[in-house]
Order: sequence, then structure tokens, then C-alpha cells
Amino acid sequence: MQYPLSEKIGETALFVGRERELKYFDNWLANIPKRLSKSRVIIARRKSGKTAFVQRIFNQLWSENGAVIPFYFEFGEIKIWFPNLAIDYYRAFASQYISFITRTPKWIKHPPSLEQIREFGISHSITPLIDDVDFLLKNQAIGGSNDLMWKTACSAPHRFAGFYDQRILVILDEFQYINLVYRDENCQDNPDESLPGSYNSLSESKLAPMLVTGSYANWLLEIMSRYLKGGRLKQVRFSPYLTEDEGLQAVYQYALFYEEAITNETALQINQLCMADPFFISCVILSDYEEKDLTTSEGVINTVNYEISSYTAEMFSTWEEYIEYTVAQVNNRNAKNILLYLSKHHERYFTPKELQKELKLDLEVNEIHRQLKTLKEADLIQRGVSDIDFQGLQDGTLNLVLRNRFEKEIKEAAPNLKRGFTAEIAQLTRKNKHLQGKLNHYAGKFAEHILAVAMRNRKRFALSLFFFNVTDTTLLNLQKVKERVHIQREDGKNMELDIVAESSDKRVVLVEVKKTQTPVGSPLITDFQEKVKIYQTQFPDVKVLAAYFSLGGFTKPARDLCLAEGIGMAEEILEW
Repeated sequence: MQYPLSEKIGETALFVGRERELKYFDNWLANIPKRLSKSRVIIARRKSGKTAFVQRIFNQLWSENGAVIPFYFEFGEIKIWFPNLAIDYYRAFASQYISFITRTPKWIKHPPSLEQIREFGISHSITPLIDDVDFLLKNQAIGGSNDLMWKTACSAPHRFAGFYDQRILVILDEFQYINLVYRDENCQDNPDESLPGSYNSLSESKLAPMLVTGSYANWLLEIMSRYLKGGRLKQVRFSPYLTEDEGLQAVYQYALFYEEAITNETALQINQLCMADPFFISCVILSDYEEKDLTTSEGVINTVNYEISSYTAEMFSTWEEYIEYTVAQVNNRNAKNILLYLSKHHERYFTPKELQKELKLDLEVNEIHRQLKTLKEADLIQRGVSDIDFQGLQDGTLNLVLRNRFEKEIKEAAPNLKRGFTAEIAQLTRKNKHLQGKLNHYAGKFAEHILAVAMRNRKRFALSLFFFNVTDTTLLNLQKVKERVHIQREDGKNMELDIVAESSDKRVVLVEVKKTQTPVGSPLITDFQEKVKIYQTQFPDVKVLAAYFSLGGFTKPARDLCLAEGIGMAEEILEW
């Protein structure tokens, strides 16, 4: 897969999980060529992975080079003049369109000027490009109709799809910021709030359907209710949380790429306390906490607590921005009390009258209802089917931040989050067999990670600790344990080694990992031998120790081959 669009997540391998969401959108994307897919809007809070998700969809479609041409545009959280937006938007579309049809990634990475786009249109006889650019340049020069410039830009995907009988996916990230567009050049007057109406008919296009995202649910829903009525954008709620399995994979991936020491036990604990929230996990792995030690339970608890409570922590400061925006609208003690209560009891709905009784509020029911509506408009709670039913968001991360921020003010006692974290870990590890059972379960999914972490943490051990049929039982002194190391055969073919562990005495352990439930046969052992020989050729000064982990076991011919060639074997990880 290629990545012509630089993904905000950074290292592409850090995109973990989202299998359920990917399956849903794979079906939706498959129906676009048949003109059966209705425009969608993904609604979720900030740092939930929306941008990483839609950028991955863009790169997937670009790499497939199939029937759907992707177009990605992010509305910035900045003021912008109307005609400048039109030009930026059109340049983004034209450059990505040209990149797709010519298979040239650089057009996306370095968008050309309007003049360069026009030259391309002339040289390739793409009349719409020539006509559009001529119109934009003319109006830009004479200060012509800004409305027509924008109409030319925003309608381009639909027009091109119709003209050439193509299908184009229009991905509009952080759509709510379209309300930061100004008609005066100095961006001093009020912004043009009617601009979303430009997409009123375009959102119904089956030739160029839209995939919209937004981080401020109420703001975005208000835009949709005013300018994109009639369910033109079907809502998709996007959870900030991964599944438990996916969250653990994220812990291992972040620890691997950022070379942060963890143990298999603390990997489970980090995932538990971070609630499988990939952003929370990344904050803990990358935390600047001076006493950070993610190899012990106490170190995990202290680091998680730091990220939630310290003003200098990335987790806290990121949420601070979000809360400052929303809580500014409900800056009073009663509203905060209501917010904390609903957040704590998010499993049920409450009416204003019930909250009055539960919290002993000295407020009229109508005033409580007004504050509830304000909290809802600030995206901090949600409303039920009835106008008087309200519920806290089922967002554990937000709940922790809100408690840390407001609980002392409301209850006159600071929350002891560390005590709660300690209790969670105690429950997770109360029975060693239970922990061992969890790790055994995950071995089938993350065996290479679990094995690599176990080797890193022991550092000094004989390879026979993990594998039998080991001829060299001298203690290793590991200096570096790497996963998924690529080597190249003489003919240029790329090959991958699952684990490469380097000892200080110029010995290197090469491990192949197979997680299937079926036994490994001798052909796979032979393939591994080839990798070992290539590595030995490329690094002639080291002694290679080869080992094979197969969750499904070995066939008799495979076992005999390993015994003959001195390849270590293992079918389970006995040492964590």
C-alpha cells in the first residue's frame, strides 16, 4: 500500500485496529461505483482517530487505483477569506485528481499552482481543468464574483465525475470549521454562516458522495439541521475506543516504535487504565513524566495519573483546550455538579426533576432544564428521545478529566484517581492464573510482541528458556531486540524476520513466528532457513541462532528438519 497523503498519525504502522469500522466503510465504498452509496458524516470528539481513519481510506483508494477517485480536504481552524478558500479547495482537488490518474504521488505532496494545473490540462486535453482555472484566475485578478469562484471549486468533483463518468469520494475533514469563512478580505466582519448550504445538493450526489467528519457534535449537527436537511448526511458515530484486543495491540505498537520498555503484564495494565483509547495510550507511552517506569504496576499508575492531572502533560493539555471551549458556556457550580453526576451515572437517563431531587439542587426545574440544554449544546451530555431526558456521555476518558477538573470545586475534596487505578490493577492481577490466562489468549494474536517483550525484559538468559532443541545454551546478553526486520534477497525480493535479537558477544537470535492453529510444515521451515542464510551472508561476523515459534505446533517432517538443522522450537510462551 502506498501513502501519497501524509497521515497525521505519523508512522503508518501506528494505525491499529478499527476492524469493525473498516468493514462498515469497505461495504459502503464498494457500492460507490454502482451509485448506491449515500453521503456519510462521522461524528466523534477530538482525538478519537477520525482524521487517521479517513486519511487511511484516502490512501487505500489511491493505492487500489480502482473505480473510486479519492479527494481529501481539511477545513482549518483559522479565519479565511472566501476566494482564498475557493482557490485552496480547487488546487487540492485538481492536484489529487491529477495524482490519481497519472499515478504520481508528488502532485499530492506538493500541490501545483493554478497556472501549472492549467498547463497540465492543456497538455492532456482535460478541458474542465482549463476552463475552471481560466475562470478562477480571471475572477481573482478583477475581484469578480466570490460566490461563483466557490461554486466552481466545491462543485468540481461532482462535475468531473459526471463529465468523465467517474466516481469520486469527497472527504471533508472537520467540516464545522467551514463557518470560519469571511467575505471581507481582512476577516473582520462576521463569518458567512450560510456557506455549508453550498453542499445542499452536492451531498445528494451519487457520482461524488461525501464523507464528512466533525469534532464538535452539536456545532456540526446544528449546521446540518440548517443547511443539509432531510438526512442528506447519514450519521455514523465513531467511538474513540478500540476493542480490548486492538487496544493491547496499540500498546505494543507504540512501545515498539518509540522504544519504551514495558512488560507483558504492564501492557495489559496500560490498556486497562487507558480504556483501549489509542490517544490515551500514546500519551502514556510518550509521557514526559520524570519518574516514568512502565515496567512496574506502580510506574504505570503514576504515569497515567500524571497524564490526567498534570498541567504540563499532553493528555491534560489536549483536553484542556476542548473543555475550555465547551465549559465556557456552563461556567457555574450547579452546571458542573450536574455534569459530573451525569458523567458518573452515564448508564441511564435523568429528567430535570430527578436531578433536582438526586443532587438537592436549589433551582427551579425549568432552570435545571435550561442548563441541561446548554450542556448538551456544549457536547458534554446527550439528550434522549424525550426532550426532558438527558444522559452523560459514555466516555471514560472524558469522565476522568472532568473529575480531575471539577470534583474538588463541587465536593470540596480532590478525587483520588490513583486509588481507583490501583484497585483496577489489583482486580486485573488478583489471581496470577487469570493474568496468565489473558496473556495466553493474546499469544495467538500478538505472539511476536509478547515474545520480544519477554526477551527484552530478561536481557540475560539462555535461548533454551524459550525454545527446546537449542544447541547453544550460553547466556545471551541482549543489547537490542527488533521486530519485523526487513532483509533483501539478491534478486531484490524483500523478506521479513519477525524478531532479531542482538547479543553483546556478536550472537544474533532470529525468530520466525507463526500464529495459525495448524501445524507448520517443512516448506515453511525451509523458507525460514533461506532468511537465516541471507542474514548470515549480509552479516558474516555474527553467529546466528535460529528459532521457530509455532502456536499450532509442527508436523513430523518439520520437527525432524528443525532437529537436524539445530533450529530451536516452541509451541507456547512459558516465560512472560
